[in-house]
Amino acid sequence: MSMAFADRDFYYGDPYFAPDEPTRGLLSKDYAKSRFARIDWNRNDSTIMPGDPYPFQGGRNPFAAALAAWSVTGAPPTQAQSGQQDRVVPDSGLLPLAVRAPPADASVADRAARALEADSTFRETFTRGTTSIEAADDEGWVVSITPSGGWVPAVIAGRTGVGLSQRAQAFVTDAADGPFNVIEPGKRPRVTLTPTMALKDGLPFLSFAVQGGDSQDQNLLQFFLNVVEFGMTVQQAVEAPNINSYQMRSSFGAHESRPGRMLIASSTPDSVRAELVRMGYTLEAQERTSGPINAILFDRKHGSMWGGSSHHGEDYGIAW
Repeated sequence: MSMAFADRDFYYGDPYFAPDEPTRGLLSKDYAKSRFARIDWNRNDSTIMPGDPYPFQGGRNPFAAALAAWSVTGAPPTQAQSGQQDRVVPDSGLLPLAVRAPPADASVADRAARALEADSTFRETFTRGTTSIEAADDEGWVVSITPSGGWVPAVIAGRTGVGLSQRAQAFVTDAADGPFNVIEPGKRPRVTLTPTMALKDGLPFLSFAVQGGDSQDQNLLQFFLNVVEFGMTVQQAVEAPNINSYQMRSSFGAHESRPGRMLIASSTPDSVRAELVRMGYTLEAQERTSGPINAILFDRKHGSMWGGSSHHGEDYGIAW
């Protein structure tokens, strides 16, 4: 996921504006294999860089210099590196958060604690700001949509009082921060919205979506794997715990990256947490790790549809 997000942050943008994104290279199976070969299965790489898909579509990267200059902030020391214990921080009525920071520098630990508290409060409201709708009928029509409204903070054009696109904050202003996603008139920003349709033998197999900004791609990937790889029913899959990485550059605010930060479910066993810390991750635990996932599974063998809606919000399913 870290590699895919690094590629997203550098290469994704409005396809109707020049330059042309290296879509064929990004979707190349050989490119995927080359990226897969670079995974360190023993430790998180906190310096993940975007790859270069251009050779996989017979071209040369026109932004090679910007790619070479791409920087990632290193991960903070973890419990395994510092030999320190977790520090539990109250979270304004939410679940406790585990902060791993060198206690020798109280200001560093306090800043980390405040950041985690702010993140949790933000995420509590963040996953309620978007809607996902999955619908299907007996004639075979299937839709997956994820409409999303305005955002706070709003983006205002200088002192004009004119509000820009509700997603304008997903743009960058410097090509060094993503040459395909630089703001300009008439251009659409790269977005996090991820309404998804999976086909099997050319026919709809799953229609699914979720709320939650940069967590959408992550949560939906894990939902999909829970169904196709781990044999869960669609309802089990939408309710299953998952992880969220903060290692990508955020699509909102200052586009900050927090390498090694991971949100896990409170139900995650201590043995798994210890292994993740050993691998270089800084952990935050909450009871629910995604917005409401909604999905419809199409059982072609029996001619039926299976609906799933998680209990993480005000979502529900209707059949008639």
